[in-house]
Amino acid sequence: MNSLTLTRPDDWHLHLRDGAMLQAVIGHTAARFRRAIVMPNLTPPVTRTEQALAYRARIVAALPADTDFEPLMTLYLTDQTSREDIEQAAGSGAVTAVKLYPAGATTNSAAGVTAIERTYAALETMAEHGIPLLVHGEVTAPDIDVFDRERVFIERVLAPLSERFKTLKIVFEHVTTRDAVEFVRAARPGIAATITPQHIRCNRNALFAGGLRPHHFCLPVLKAETHRQAVLDAATSGNPRFFLGTDSAPHSRASKESDCGCAGIYSAHAGIELYAETFEAAGQLDRLEDFASHFGADFYGLPRNTGTITLQRKPWRVPARYEINGEQLVPFMAGEDIAWTLQA
Repeated sequence: MNSLTLTRPDDWHLHLRDGAMLQAVIGHTAARFRRAIVMPNLTPPVTRTEQALAYRARIVAALPADTDFEPLMTLYLTDQTSREDIEQAAGSGAVTAVKLYPAGATTNSAAGVTAIERTYAALETMAEHGIPLLVHGEVTAPDIDVFDRERVFIERVLAPLSERFKTLKIVFEHVTTRDAVEFVRAARPGIAATITPQHIRCNRNALFAGGLRPHHFCLPVLKAETHRQAVLDAATSGNPRFFLGTDSAPHSRASKESDCGCAGIYSAHAGIELYAETFEAAGQLDRLEDFASHFGADFYGLPRNTGTITLQRKPWRVPARYEINGEQLVPFMAGEDIAWTLQA
């Protein structure tokens, strides 16, 4: 097979940032995806509907002129999020989901949830209005090993939460472990998961290959090979509970290569090509379209896209960096070849 035509895919987990970074990265996503769930962890976070609408307007203004890309907005859940906040979001028609960041779990999560019980009123209202909860599934207690944070989150938070709110739709974002895959497979209806390109391509050795590799640092952190294989198996299984979410997260080179480097991997530059290469290597290229273009839309209750994109078997080399307003952005697989190319 030398070309592959897919129903235009969607990205169900995306960071676009703001300002010059937004201007620089939005074109990569818009060229590949029809829609994307946009994360709300700006500074300050997007906690109110009016902030989400203003952010959406900035995204739309930054888009290339020849695209029909649609940003799907989210609110940032806090201990103070009220029933009224959720009702306003539901009535706006512009807020697709609400994101749970445990406080301190990842980039710009300081304002996140400190105790899940404080969000029960908001979660109950979300269930009533059919608004999904998107979960960054890690505990942040200092006595929990970083490689165990996802497993412990399932035990302490996610499993009880899914049973308490039986009609609340939940997306377990960027799953990284066999534990998470098994939980999602066995969970009640209304629970799904997104899977990133880095977590199906790399195990934790990538963080230390020849030295410390800050551009492979993301949260949840890369895991052992047995977990990577479990997540890859889930992605390529044809199970509709698992679908594409790049978690593409741009940071400047300086903020990554520092004494306290930021978590996040930028992958939007090859947001569909990376999956195509990995699915092909697994012998499951015929399952890519469902994973990338169908399952997510079905879960969110949105129509499947009608347009298409075409990939060609034509290797291309990822740039070593992108220049952005005097700074540099180092992409995933910088300086390496990818086997599939997006046809213009």
